[in-house]
Amino acid sequence: MDKFPRYYFLGIGGIGMSALARYFKTKGCDVAGYDLTQTKLTEDLKSEGIEVYYDDSIDKIPEKYRFAKKTLVVLTPAIPDNHPQLKYFHENNYQILKRAEVLGQITRQSKGICIAGTHGKTTTSTIAAHLLYQSAVMCNAFLGGISNNYKTNLLLSNESNLVVIEADEYDRSFHHLLPYMAVITSADPDHLDIYKTPQAFRESFEYFTSLIRPGGALIMRKGIDVEPKLQNGVKLYTYSMDDGGDFCAENIRSVPGEMHFDFVTPTEKISDVRLGVPVRINIENSVAAMAIAWLNGVSKEELRVGISSYSGVYRRFNIVYKSDYVVYMDDYAHHPNELTASITSIRELFGDKKITGIFQPHLYSRTRDFAADFAEALSLLDELILLDIYPARELPIDGVDSMLIFKDVKLENKTMCTKENLLSLLENKQPEVLVTFGAGDIDIMVPLIKNQLKRIEKENQNL
Repeated sequence: MDKFPRYYFLGIGGIGMSALARYFKTKGCDVAGYDLTQTKLTEDLKSEGIEVYYDDSIDKIPEKYRFAKKTLVVLTPAIPDNHPQLKYFHENNYQILKRAEVLGQITRQSKGICIAGTHGKTTTSTIAAHLLYQSAVMCNAFLGGISNNYKTNLLLSNESNLVVIEADEYDRSFHHLLPYMAVITSADPDHLDIYKTPQAFRESFEYFTSLIRPGGALIMRKGIDVEPKLQNGVKLYTYSMDDGGDFCAENIRSVPGEMHFDFVTPTEKISDVRLGVPVRINIENSVAAMAIAWLNGVSKEELRVGISSYSGVYRRFNIVYKSDYVVYMDDYAHHPNELTASITSIRELFGDKKITGIFQPHLYSRTRDFAADFAEALSLLDELILLDIYPARELPIDGVDSMLIFKDVKLENKTMCTKENLLSLLENKQPEVLVTFGAGDIDIMVPLIKNQLKRIEKENQNL
């Protein structure tokens, strides 16, 4: 992999792909790539000297990348086999690696801390990276989200051989990794378009545990339906929020605007830890991240400072706008269990305020497989605005649309809406707590919704 002076990324705008693109750019390599849509992230890459193209025609591949022996092509699973540029690279015998294969090679050259799970992995990996990076231990990190602390998804250190990596279960990508330590935050069945059955999904996680190197460790949330297949010499630790285990939280308490807990380890207790993003959903993720940091030598005081200074991940429980009249939040939740956890935390944070959720389902297959579970989770809201399905990599499936969810939502106050009509629908509403949920392109609407809320509030004040 190191022999290539040039790297071309197909799907460069993906959160994981962009981190790798940035990594090779810092190594002094030429980096370019294609993506379907222009986003803030692709524009940030361009500002960093990385060439990004939105046209998939072959003639858009820059001339200097048309030398197969000097260019490595990195591929995301979202790119279809009939993509013109991918076909060109295959026909001209380029070496093509999946993103996960590249990350796998990086874990073979370092001590990989690989964090897996149906949900919670992005937040946990970002907290773990922050705890390590701000300590004397230091680390490198390839994150599955933009860290609010560092405004990037890539952290680099010449002083550490540790690398934090989000281990993606989609397409069995995490089977390419060679972890030194691993975390499993959850294993609720997902991606059944790939795995077909919940049993196959769980077995995929079990195989992932078999990849951990001797001398390493697995930190697994207590109660997960996964039977680890550990090599000799790999330690197993369990964790929970407040249900015991080798690592857990005790004495969880809320004070106005803050949340504190005591962190319990196998040998000591670190008292009065203040959560930087004070929502209950983050306690469990913080316990897992602190376990990783503690096992790698981060001190008590560094743990306290790190957790209190952690400021979150873009699109993970972000408060976008807050005033005396309305709170607007944005969250990446796109699995039923994620939605349940997020809505429950919002309810706890804002008490009796009316919670209005805008949800954009992600993938036809996920909607088909979990429609009833989505309906149950969304019924925890006070009001629902349900958008059309964001297809991502999929073609439509006959009979599958948002109505599969909508019909079973047990709310009187629920509305189907297109993304294009969302702002006009919101114009006449007066939400107290408004939340956008989803992993598709709902984030495009976030600044527009924020500006509209501010405008409406100003107009009402002038009446």
